[in-house]
Amino acid sequence: MSNRRITNNKVIFQNIPWEYPLAGARYKAYEKDGKKLRLVEFTEKFIEPDWCNKGHIGYVLNGQMEINFNGKKVSYKAGDGIFILPGEANKHMVKVTSGTVQLILFEEQ
Repeated sequence: MSNRRITNNKVIFQNIPWEYPLAGARYKAYEKDGKKLRLVEFTEKFIEPDWCNKGHIGYVLNGQMEINFNGKKVSYKAGDGIFILPGEANKHMVKVTSGTVQLILFEEQ
């Protein structure tokens, strides 16, 4: 069945449509039992409208970006892991520093 999103515990991203929440950002998501797996892409056109207070665990597949943690900027590139706890103390904003960034994020709902 070509529209199946998961088979034998394998998420089939090619069968999941892209969602476009903001200019310069798109993602594909699979959700089940309060867990979410997202394939995310940001381009240099992406501008965060506000600070994000959500927690994120992920892996940068390609590209380069920096995350501003309330004034402290940390650079990420392909092969880097991301581990951000939720809450005001860890508020953050993403900025792409080179081309397109693609990452995988694991999130609780």
